[in-house]
Amino acid sequence: MSRDRSHQPAQAVPGPDPEPQPSEGGARPRSPSAVPPPEVAAPDGAAADATEALPFGRPGRPLGRSPFVFGFTAALGVLTAWLLVQALTATASILVLIVVSLFLAVGLDPAVRWLQRHGLPRWAAIAAVFAAVIAFFSGFGMAVVPALSQQAGQFAEQLPGYVEQLQNNSQVRELDQRFGLLERLQTYLTSGDLGRQVFGGLLGAAGVVVGAVFSTLTVLILTLYFLAALRSITTTGYRLVPRSRRARVRLLGDEILNRVGGYVGGNLIISAIAGVTTFFFLWVMGVPYALALAIIVAVTDLIPLVGAGIGAAVATLAALSVSVPVAVGTLVFFVVYQQIENYLIAPKVMRSSVDVPATATIVAALVGGALLGIVGALLAIPVAAAVQLIVTEVALPRQERH
Repeated sequence: MSRDRSHQPAQAVPGPDPEPQPSEGGARPRSPSAVPPPEVAAPDGAAADATEALPFGRPGRPLGRSPFVFGFTAALGVLTAWLLVQALTATASILVLIVVSLFLAVGLDPAVRWLQRHGLPRWAAIAAVFAAVIAFFSGFGMAVVPALSQQAGQFAEQLPGYVEQLQNNSQVRELDQRFGLLERLQTYLTSGDLGRQVFGGLLGAAGVVVGAVFSTLTVLILTLYFLAALRSITTTGYRLVPRSRRARVRLLGDEILNRVGGYVGGNLIISAIAGVTTFFFLWVMGVPYALALAIIVAVTDLIPLVGAGIGAAVATLAALSVSVPVAVGTLVFFVVYQQIENYLIAPKVMRSSVDVPATATIVAALVGGALLGIVGALLAIPVAAAVQLIVTEVALPRQERH
């Protein structure tokens, strides 16, 4: 059935453009060829918006290949790197204190969590742990400082007797006759050089003591703050990781914190056992200042590799003031105890905290000691444990997939 096409509109047939009509003023409009170019035409619509966005014209091509721009950018990069190195060098001591405080906070956090599991709120658990730390430092000062001051006083009182013993020695008298040693010593003692050197030495020692006290107080205060804010610090750190990797990073980070805390707690237990055992041995042998020496042994035992040797040397020298056989017996005691600690005590205590191969432990302690001294040696083993965990759980599986 055909449709009626009479009602459909007729399509317009293209034809010539109509002639422009004159305006009211009688002037004919200009043809399109007479329209000025866009640069000088009056802006309207998009052109007006572009002009408002770029009031001083369209910018030219960037000077990216200019040697002047390249050299200036490189110079700014070198200057920024140099300023950053200078800032790190100037604040190195403060950064070390911050790292030590954070390390101690992570190490004390397992004790806080243990107290929380036994019914204490977190603030009370932190207060109890921190009170124990303050008590330890106070006991250390009360045991060591009086012993050192008393020993220094006794040495000053016995100094004339030591000089007299030197004068009665035949070899010393022979050397004095040949080189005039005692006369030179007397001249030096009566001159003012000794007083100036002693005064300068006292000032230097006082400065070292003040610096040590300030560093200790700073570490204690920062440790308290880090221990109270440890959860928020770790949560903020995990939020900096992309969401797709946050769960895995959280698991790895929590495991690293647990290993560091286990290492610190285990090391404190081993040092406490060493201190208690040393105290009872020295007390039985009649060595003076047994408590102070035991605390020194416990503190130095925290240092990997060389700490036990330092504590043993100090205790043996103190035992030498009693008699040579007592000193020899003290030395034998420390040799035997170190074997027991290395092969029986330490493996059982550290079994569930840090599992680092012996070679990696030695290398990490040597590198850490060379970089940061005693602090580096203390931090080296937990850092090695963290690196080992990352390599085992991240690097090696990634290599197996390729």
